[in-house]
Amino acid sequence: MKKFEYKTIHVCKQTGARVGELTTPHGKIITPVFMPVGTQATVKSLSPEELEKARAQIILANTYHLYMRPGHKTVEAAGGLHKFMAWDKPILTDSGGFQVFSLAELNKIDDNGVTFHSHIDGSKHVFTPEKAMEIEESLGADIIMAFDQCTKFGTSYEDSEVAMRRTIDWLRRCVDHKSRDDQALFPIVQGNVFKDLRLQSLKATAEFAECGLAIGGLSVGEPKEVMYEILDEMRPHYPENMPRYLMGVGSPDCLVEGFLRGIDMMDCVLPTRIARNGTAFTSQGRVVVRNAVYKDDFTPLDDKCDCYCCTHYTKAYLRHLINSDEILGGRMLSLHNISYLIRLTERIREAILEDRYGDFCEEFRKSAEYNN
Repeated sequence: MKKFEYKTIHVCKQTGARVGELTTPHGKIITPVFMPVGTQATVKSLSPEELEKARAQIILANTYHLYMRPGHKTVEAAGGLHKFMAWDKPILTDSGGFQVFSLAELNKIDDNGVTFHSHIDGSKHVFTPEKAMEIEESLGADIIMAFDQCTKFGTSYEDSEVAMRRTIDWLRRCVDHKSRDDQALFPIVQGNVFKDLRLQSLKATAEFAECGLAIGGLSVGEPKEVMYEILDEMRPHYPENMPRYLMGVGSPDCLVEGFLRGIDMMDCVLPTRIARNGTAFTSQGRVVVRNAVYKDDFTPLDDKCDCYCCTHYTKAYLRHLINSDEILGGRMLSLHNISYLIRLTERIREAILEDRYGDFCEEFRKSAEYNN
């Protein structure tokens, strides 16, 4: 694991939030970091060049989807994900656990793994921890996730405990099966919304964490206040010498609150998903450009943003594109939303470095941005 190293650069005197640096085989990542999601080896509609100009440091891809198509062996034959998708910066792959439980038609979950049918063609498949490691090693991402069982909000304590303990057992098998030393395996903390289960999971999981750990199973239907309570409960117990990754969370308010609670890495499909529907995060709050009020609005989407969309196009033009189902509309809003979240994270890092992140959070909560 010599190719991976994490070091803390600065801890905010107001809040304890931190700026750090994670070294990977494909470059260094300055944390806190927002990571755009490229589920199927592409951030929807955007090129690697556009993502680089937006100052993305690392992007995600998904094991389940790439296993389904084009197949992990095809990606491996291409030289791995970096060459396949022409992205030479760090990549993280999810193990596919969340997608197996949320997308596929489940057949059976047992201690061995999960039997399911593809959401694409109904074909039958089996995912085990060993299979997830095989696929992720073929894909070749810098950071890979252990195979876990994610439970939805509302799951009983008993069932959540079973899934949490199974996730720990599967983690041991992932560790035993992993063979590449140029990939960092992040174990995943589970336990639903039950604080004692979360702490048990964190304690057991941390023993296997070499250079990072993930918190899964949040932002899956529970109120945000409940998620924040869980993060507050876990914060004093995190290992200090590695980054903490909160999976699948990335709205502006959650970024601010998550980084405040000791999280270092976050990701979400939200910015590109809402962009395709004509919605944008802005410094003045959420803007739905489909709305008629923007028909003759020839001002930028966000005059405080320096992305290509905001420096070249008006709300009126973007509204025209979205309402005409032109591809450029969704592309430009996607570029803007990702740029907005990356720049928000840069502002957060600056506030941490200047020991004023507590003040930043108070001001942000009062602003229109908090309700983006």
